[in-house]
Amino acid sequence: MYKLSGLFFLMMSSLLMNGQNLNKKETFTKADTLRGGNGIYRQSWNVLQYDITVEPDYLSKTIQGKNVISFFDKGTKLMQIDLQQPMMIDSIKNYEKNISFSREGNVYWVMLRDSAAMFKLRPGVNEITIYFHGKPVEAVRPPWDGGWIWEKDQLNRPWMSVACQGTGASVWYPCKDIQSDEPDSGAVMRMIVPDTLMAVANGRLMEMKKVSPDKTMYSWKVISPINNYNIVPYIGKYVSYEEQYAGEKGKLDMQYWVLDYNLAKAKKQFTDARKMMKAFEYWFGPFPFYEDGYKLVEAPYLGMEHQSAIAYGNGFQNGYAGKDLSGTGWGMKWDFIVVHESGHEWFSNNITTKDIADMWVHEGFADYGETLFTEYYFGKDASNAYVQGVRKIISNDIPIIGKYGVNKEGSGDMYFKGGNMIHMIRQIINDDEKFRNILRGLNKKFYHQTVDTKDVEQYISTSANIDFSKLFDQYLRTVLIPVLEIKKDEKYISYRWTNCVNHFDMPLKIKDKKGKYIFIYPTTSPQKLKRKEFIFPVEADPNFYIRMKFL
Repeated sequence: MYKLSGLFFLMMSSLLMNGQNLNKKETFTKADTLRGGNGIYRQSWNVLQYDITVEPDYLSKTIQGKNVISFFDKGTKLMQIDLQQPMMIDSIKNYEKNISFSREGNVYWVMLRDSAAMFKLRPGVNEITIYFHGKPVEAVRPPWDGGWIWEKDQLNRPWMSVACQGTGASVWYPCKDIQSDEPDSGAVMRMIVPDTLMAVANGRLMEMKKVSPDKTMYSWKVISPINNYNIVPYIGKYVSYEEQYAGEKGKLDMQYWVLDYNLAKAKKQFTDARKMMKAFEYWFGPFPFYEDGYKLVEAPYLGMEHQSAIAYGNGFQNGYAGKDLSGTGWGMKWDFIVVHESGHEWFSNNITTKDIADMWVHEGFADYGETLFTEYYFGKDASNAYVQGVRKIISNDIPIIGKYGVNKEGSGDMYFKGGNMIHMIRQIINDDEKFRNILRGLNKKFYHQTVDTKDVEQYISTSANIDFSKLFDQYLRTVLIPVLEIKKDEKYISYRWTNCVNHFDMPLKIKDKKGKYIFIYPTTSPQKLKRKEFIFPVEADPNFYIRMKFL
C-alpha cells in the first residue's frame, strides 16, 4: 500500500501512510486482542479456501452474501469468526446442519461441536457456510480509512470496490481476520451485479453466469495463498486489454482493467507495468503468481496491493498523484502506483508478515523497490539521489515495529526509513550481486509463506555473513538516529557512535584525503584514525542515514 495525500504530500506523509491509520493508543482492550491475537480458537483450525458470494445494492449501500470456508479442523469445539459491526451473520451451516453461534462485539463464536451429533464430527477437512448481510462501514477517504466504496464514475454510473487493509477484511465479510492464516488454496470471489456493469476480482475469470433477467454473476478464482484484505471486488463499467510477458518462469498473462473512457490513457500509461516486471524480476526473482496472472485494475481510490489485481487510481500520470516524493525529479520518471503497489506482489503478497506490527517487511522493501526500479533504468546516481531525497519525510515519531497481538502497526516511517535502512544494509554488504541474491533468496525461501521480522532479519544476516542485529534494533525498534561523534587533536581523529542502542556497531564509509570513501568500524567506545589521512570536518557517505557531531 501507499497512502499519501497529493495535496499535503509532504506535511502529512508520516500520518497518512500508516495504513488505514490505527489509533496510536498504548492501552488495549480484549477486543484488540481478539482482533490482533492468534488465540486458541483461531489456532485450532486452518483456512484452506474462501468462496465468497456478494451482491451489493448500490442505492441502499448494503450487501448480502455468503462465505463457504473450507478448513482443516483440528477437533475444535469453538471457532472465532470475525465480522465487524454493523454487518451481521444470519446463519451458519455445516453442510446441511445448522450451527449455533453467539456474538461478542466484532467476533462471532461458532459452536462447531455443540451437540451430541456434532461431537461425532471427525477432525480433518471440513466446511462451513456463513450467510451474512448488512450495511458495511463506508470508506469515506479510501484508502486512508477502510470499508466499502460506493462511488460514481465521470459518467455518473455506479463504481464500487473495497479498501480494507488495517481495518481488516472482516469489515465486510466473515473470515479469520489475521494475516498469519492465509487460505492455502486461495479464494473464489463471486459478484452478482447489474448487467450494465462488469465485476473484476483476484486471479482469473472462471465464469459469467446469468442469475436473473437483469443480473450476472462474475466468478473469479485465485489459487495461490492470499491475504484476507487482498480479496477485493471491483464493480464498474470496465473494459480490458491484455498482453503476455516473457518472464523468468515462462509466459505471464498481464491484464489491464479500466473504465471504458480511460482505455486509451491506460494503453499509454501502463507501459510502466512491463518495465516494472522486468526490473523486479531481476532484483526480486520471478513474479510469485504466474498461475494467477498479473492485473492492474482502475479503482476509485489511489492504490492498493491487492494480489493479482493491483488497485490503480493515480490518474494515468507519473509520480505520486503528480508529485515527486523525493524532490529530485527522478520520481517523475515513472508511475509511482504501478511501481510501488506491484512491488508488494513480492513483499506483502508473496512474503507476508504474521502480525501487522511487522509491516516494515512489506513497506520497507516495497519502498526500496522504487529505488531499485530507478537504478535499473536510470543508474545508481539517480537511485541514490532518490532514496536520500525521501528522507525529508521521515518523522521518527514512534518505532517502526508496532505492538504485537493487538492489530497495531508501527510508524509510517516503515516506508522511507525502512527503505533507507535496507539501502544502508546494501552499502555495508558492499557487493551488489550478493545483495541482489539476498533479495531473490528471501522470495525463494519464504515463497507464499507468512513470516515475522526475526525470520527476515536472521536470513539477511546469515546470507550476508554480517550480524545486522544492532542495526535492526536501532532503526526498527527506536526513533533514534545514530550520531557519529568526532573530535580531533594534532595527530588523531577520535570517533564513536552516540544516540544509539547499546553496543551499536554499524560500519560506515567516510571520505579520505584522496576523496575516496573507505570503511571505518565505529562502536560506542572511542576509536582513533590518523588525522593526516583525512580532511576535517570528515565527510560521511550520504547513503548512510546518520548524523554527525563535531567536537
